Formats: sequence, C-alpha cells, structure tokens
Amino acid sequence: MVDPLAEVVSLLQPGAPFSKLVSGAGRWRVRRAENGRPFYCAVLMGRSRLAVDGREPVILEKGDFVLIPAAFDFTTSSIDPPKGKHETPRIVLPDGEIRNGVHHGPPDVRMMVGYCAFASPDASLLVSLLPQFVHVRGEQRLTALVELLRDESRERRPAREVILARLMEVLLIEALRSTAGIAASPGLLRGLSDERLSVAIRRMHERPTQAWTVAQLAKEAALSRSAFFERFNRAMGVAPMEYLLGWRMALAKDLLRRKQEVTVAEVAEQVGYSSASTFSVAFTRHVGLPPTHYAREQRLAPGPEAGDPSPRATGQPGPGRPTRRGGGRTPASRTPVVELSRHG
Repeated sequence: MVDPLAEVVSLLQPGAPFSKLVSGAGRWRVRRAENGRPFYCAVLMGRSRLAVDGREPVILEKGDFVLIPAAFDFTTSSIDPPKGKHETPRIVLPDGEIRNGVHHGPPDVRMMVGYCAFASPDASLLVSLLPQFVHVRGEQRLTALVELLRDESRERRPAREVILARLMEVLLIEALRSTAGIAASPGLLRGLSDERLSVAIRRMHERPTQAWTVAQLAKEAALSRSAFFERFNRAMGVAPMEYLLGWRMALAKDLLRRKQEVTVAEVAEQVGYSSASTFSVAFTRHVGLPPTHYAREQRLAPGPEAGDPSPRATGQPGPGRPTRRGGGRTPASRTPVVELSRHG
C-alpha cells in the first residue's frame, strides 16, 4: 500500500548536515534568524524555553522533541531569561559541547539540536503540506534517533551520507506521524487521520495516472460529492483537484530531475496526462518553465553542500525568485501548527 506521508518525505530528499550538543546554566538566551532551514531539538535533561516569532513561548522538558520544517526567527533560553534582548556569551567545551550562560559547573539543561537540508527544489510546496511546528512529548524513539544522527555525523565511516539521509527520513516520519489525529491542523497529516479522506488520498498517490474527478474520489471515500469536497477542503486546506495537481507536478519534477533520457511524453504518461502538449501547458503554468527547460536547469544546478542554507537546499525562494514563477496559488499556503503530548 502506498504511504503518502512517506512519499512526501522521500521527495523532500532530507539530509542531516549539522547537529550539536548544547547545554545551558544560569540565565542565558540564544536567538536565531534562519532562512527557512528545517530545525529540530531533543531535550536530554532539564528544561528550557523556546519562543518562535508569532507564537506563545513553549517550555520544553526532558524527553520533548521539536521539529520546525521551515524555521525563521526563534529564541531558546533559560526558563527565566536575562533582561534585554541580547544573546549571552557561550563557549565550546573540550568535548565539543556548546555551553550557554554560566560556563562552569553542571548544566541546568542539555539538548541535541540540529538542522537538516531538503535537497528537493520543490521543497517549499511539499513543506507547505506539513505542520509549521511539531512538539512531541514522551517519545524516546525520537531522542534515540537524534543521538544516532549526531554519532553518525561526527564519524567519517563508509556510506556516512547514505546513513545520515536514511536516519533523517526516519526521524521526520517518526515525528510527523506522531501528530496523526490532531484535528486543529489542516494539511496532509490531518487528511490521513480521517479514515474516509485517507482512502481518497491514498488512491491519488497509488494511481496518479488515473483521470480522477471529484465525484470518483468522493465515491472512494464513501461520501457524497459535496460532503467530500467540503471535508477535503477543511482537512487539507486545498481542493481535491488542486492537491492532485500539486502532487502530479511534484512527481513530474522528480522524474525530470532524475532521469537523463526521459522524454516529455513519457513523463506526461506517468503523471496522468493524455498528451505531451497538455502536460507541457499545465507544467509551464504551474512551474513557470517548460518541462525541457526545467530539466536542463536542474541538471546544470549544483547540489547543496552540507549545511548550505541556499534556496535549493532549503526549499525557500531566494532573492527575486518567487516560490512559483507561474504566479499560481501555492497549495496549502496556510501554516498549520501541531502540538502533541504523549506520556508512556
């Protein structure tokens, strides 16, 4: 059975170029302004305060895991942060740990933090289907995965990059599937948690070449056409055909990037278009470039380096480069929020 969440994560092409052990003692503050890089944090001991711009601050405790698929401005600090807005001094301890605040004595909190990179140039669209903020409590599997990432990233063993990529995929899926069933967060996760809608979503992913209509998808979901359309919009944040179009275009981009000898007609057939010309028109309108030009541009573009915060590595638009050059509305442009507490 096709797993839509796993497919989205796989197309994102996640990597783990950077992670570090951070501790804090006394009163301290660290502020970060990022260009949409995916950020994660696992609290190993103690408590800290996380403030993401536009959200109420969150107190993180031992066993908590936070994932921000597209991080911008945020601040981590002691529970009682110092006055003012300035960052506090930090040092690097002999074992590589970053210490904030008081530089001697035992820490009040210890965390594993890191960034990952999404190599897919279509990452901004795919990330828009995910929650803006994920907070999971009491899932030791996530902390163990983060520790494995850190250990692997510090070594130079054979197949290191392959292992890091696979671990990052597992970490993302584990964190995201922990949010299933949260009714207040429109997007793919909420859609998959609805047993009726999940059937239709899986059908779209299993058979993207089929000439789906809203009525056919409603039948798969065992709902009336109007009930299905309204329920899908409410859960996913986009209309059914808009979601299907976005998914077909993501698949088409992936094929054009990966396969050197693929023709436009072959891609059209594999993503559900009856002719190369019809596909080319749709692709150009959606992406802003004809398929052949897009393929040539992607093959000439250099791959992201480890820790590279460039638009191609993060999926964020760069200067003068809109998210979609064709000017259409990006599906799921809302930014859902998920918080989940699990106590074993």
